Amino acid sequence: MRAIVIHAARDLRVEERPDARPGPGEVAVRIAVGGICGSDLHYFQHGGFGTVRLREPMILGHEVAGTVAETGPGVTRVAVGDRVAVSPSRPCRACRYCLEGLPNHCLAMRFYGSAMPMPHVQGAFRDELVCDEAQCERATVAPASALAMAEPFAVALHASGRAGSLLGRRVLVTGSGPIGALAVVAARLHGAAEVVATDVQAAPLVIARRLGADRTIDVGADPAGLDPWTAEKGTFDVMFECSGDGRALAAGLAAVRPRGTVVQLGLGGDVPLPQNVVVAKELSITGSFRFHPEFAFAVRLIDEGRVDLSPLLTGTFPAERATAAFEAASDRRSAMKVQIAFAGEAA
Repeated sequence: MRAIVIHAARDLRVEERPDARPGPGEVAVRIAVGGICGSDLHYFQHGGFGTVRLREPMILGHEVAGTVAETGPGVTRVAVGDRVAVSPSRPCRACRYCLEGLPNHCLAMRFYGSAMPMPHVQGAFRDELVCDEAQCERATVAPASALAMAEPFAVALHASGRAGSLLGRRVLVTGSGPIGALAVVAARLHGAAEVVATDVQAAPLVIARRLGADRTIDVGADPAGLDPWTAEKGTFDVMFECSGDGRALAAGLAAVRPRGTVVQLGLGGDVPLPQNVVVAKELSITGSFRFHPEFAFAVRLIDEGRVDLSPLLTGTFPAERATAAFEAASDRRSAMKVQIAFAGEAA
């Protein structure tokens, strides 16, 4: 089968890898499409991120959907022919955090396309993937291109849960890349009364508006665009910080009202925190990391048509043009979510 393998920064290859057959409790999924994520881009552009570096060739990808091609002994949740989204998250179910009900903090997590452990965890950008049946969420209506967005949408749903109730709240989203845009969707879904989104580029803000933002601010063109919301100690009840940029964090904190909540999703390394603002306004700052039960919820919402994530999709490239797909996804001025099509089915 074909697989999309990263060897080093800018060294992406489509290679043949051995086929595998499912064992007990496993299924073989014929992959239809896979979405390129920010972490995939870091491997492609830089060979890793932070201290996480490529030390051996690794199949990329973790946002995938396809069709069940074969089932192993004992499989009951899905059947051959089922269309499924595949969760890339494989917690051990036995460590202290799994047993505490925090599987996203599993001490032995196996997450597709990750160079954190050695040997690396091989990813899902391949013609066929063998996975645990528990990773598969069945769908009946939504196309694979929509189902492949369940993973990043689950990230946003988890973040909305970390924020507490959003019903009737005024929400600020800083950084309107794919996760920020999906945070807009999640906030709307959970009853936000107003959602304002910012970015340093104009193009992502167009998508944020299509996904439900009431107002967008291009802070690249207008650095003082949030100033009206800073009056009387701030306006927003909740802020989703999705950029990982210290300037965005500082500007957003100024616009959050006293006792507001800041949910940090963006990863950009260490950034300065305006502690005086946090203390003086009694702000609550919380992190949000990955997801677990939210994945099934994301698939259900997509399959039932309760959310339409299609505005996120910029384009789809065949697997043999993987490098072109990654080049396109690297351009934030024109791309939000780029997907790669395999041979599993029509996307």
